Amino acid sequence: MPALVNYSGDDDFFIRKNSIELGRLCSISSQADVYWPPHKRVRISAPFLFRETDFEQNKQPSINDLPGECIFEIFKRLPSGRERSLCACVSKRWLRLLSSIRKGEYRSSNVVKENIDSVSYAIETISSNENGGYLTRCLEGKKATDVRLAAVAVGTSGRSGLGKLSIRGSNSSCGVTNFALSSIAHGCPSLKSLSLWNVPHVGDVGLYEIAKECHLLEKLDLCQCPAVSSKGLIAIAENCLNLTALRIESCPKIGNESLQAVGKLCPKLQSISIKDCPLVGDHGVSSLFSLASSVLSKVKLEGLKISDFSLSVIGYYGKSVTNLMLSGLGNVSEKGFWVMGNAQGLQKLVSLMITSCRGLTDVSLEAMGKGCANLKQMCLRSCRFVSDDGLLAFSKAQGSLECLQLEECNKVTQSGIIGFLSNCGLKSLALVKCMGIRDISLDTPLSSPCNSLKSLSVKNCPGFGTASLAMVGNLCPQLQHVDLSGLYGITDAGLLPLLESCKEGLAKVNLSGCLNLTDEIVLALTRLHGGTVELLNLDGCRRITDASLVAVADNCVFLNDLDVSRCAISDSGVAALSHAEQLNLQVVSFSGCLGVSNKSMPFLKQLGKTLVGLNLQHCNSISARTVELLVESLWRCDILF
Repeated sequence: MPALVNYSGDDDFFIRKNSIELGRLCSISSQADVYWPPHKRVRISAPFLFRETDFEQNKQPSINDLPGECIFEIFKRLPSGRERSLCACVSKRWLRLLSSIRKGEYRSSNVVKENIDSVSYAIETISSNENGGYLTRCLEGKKATDVRLAAVAVGTSGRSGLGKLSIRGSNSSCGVTNFALSSIAHGCPSLKSLSLWNVPHVGDVGLYEIAKECHLLEKLDLCQCPAVSSKGLIAIAENCLNLTALRIESCPKIGNESLQAVGKLCPKLQSISIKDCPLVGDHGVSSLFSLASSVLSKVKLEGLKISDFSLSVIGYYGKSVTNLMLSGLGNVSEKGFWVMGNAQGLQKLVSLMITSCRGLTDVSLEAMGKGCANLKQMCLRSCRFVSDDGLLAFSKAQGSLECLQLEECNKVTQSGIIGFLSNCGLKSLALVKCMGIRDISLDTPLSSPCNSLKSLSVKNCPGFGTASLAMVGNLCPQLQHVDLSGLYGITDAGLLPLLESCKEGLAKVNLSGCLNLTDEIVLALTRLHGGTVELLNLDGCRRITDASLVAVADNCVFLNDLDVSRCAISDSGVAALSHAEQLNLQVVSFSGCLGVSNKSMPFLKQLGKTLVGLNLQHCNSISARTVELLVESLWRCDILF
């Protein structure tokens, strides 16, 4: 007989497969079976039958039973962003439905004025800030998912939507897809800046939605987007007429036709950057410049398969270009650079950077000097065919250059540098890894001094030694900034003439990595320039001791940044700095100074009254407890340990 089992024990309900135990399983009805454990007898209280109709009668109606179309219409009538955010928290289904509603489709938007300055009921705890008067969001790595972006779209729609969105994705399967961009497009039509990095699952469909809804888009950055093709970029060009900046990097499906559309349909385009896009060639670059030459001012072309023809077009049509960066253009020959310079179209060019372009030779460099009358800054990197002759010809043709940087230009020697300084009124000169410079004494007398040069930076040029320093000191007496980092060959005797020749007083001195310098040069530096020096970097000068810090404490009045990392500094040197009443140090680094111990704690506290940055990394003689006490005491100072 079917019966109701009245059992209130603690045993869990389970069914054993043993044939004997199966006999204890009583069939109550055709709809339900009940099992009770064998060790306890049960009491049969009353007959009861489970029926399917009983469950149906007790089941409560739910809004989730409605089809998506009905819920969609309900959500369109929500009065404010707060209600939408709360509904989006219920389930992913509701979030997806809300994110599919365009901002203009809300019925309440015509009758209810939302207070966009009220507290934002954010769905996701994603960092945000006001930048340029609009909301910004940045999602990186595993945090960049469709659900989070849909939540951002719904949560910010009540505050006029996003203005800037950056997505730094990953190659994971749960990364950002076209659905996420569709949600952003629907909820944030006021989007002005969009950056997509490493999002392999985003394609043309996502850009279609952005182009369709976000007509105010001004900046677009596409990096490592293999699924985005020219069709998506053409859609942006056709609908986002306010586009001012475009960056494309490592997008293998974007080609010439998209650049032609951008040049033709985006009259406000001011900045273009194209890198490592194999389908971009002469046709795309030439079309872009010939159609958008009126306002295009910043151009970067790197790793492209373009030829001399593209550079010729840039030379003729780049009348508004002020910043030009060319890198890794292996198919461009000397003729291309020569024509670009002689075309006389780059009259407004102010900054020029050329990297690893074998077409840049002495002849083409001279042509560039003649064709760029207003050039102020030039940087040449890994230009192996540029020699002293090219620099001299350029300096004679160009009279407005103020800053020159040469990096890994190994055919440039000391003679070329001297000739350039004599002919051109430079204010800043930087030499990095130029192996052609040799420390030799010149027999020819030096020409008139270069009084305009204020900043000299020579990094990792092993041939730059004592004779070169003396030459620079005689030729450039008005130096204020000197950076000689990595010149392990220079000595006190070689550097002293340079210090003595700087009449204006040095303000910034970087001698990091100069292993042979001793306390004698620091004593001379503080004696000659103690009243003007503001920054002193002695990182890695292992022969510098506490005597140098005593000299700094006694003579340097305006010093605010001091780096003595990996020097032979002890607690006595720290004490000397702390007792200097005139010092107003803001940043100090004792990183790697093994002689600085816990005994320096009271001195560091005294220094910390003015410090905003203190580096104690790799100071193994300082305990963790001492650092904790310093952190508590110097709460205004950022301490690295």
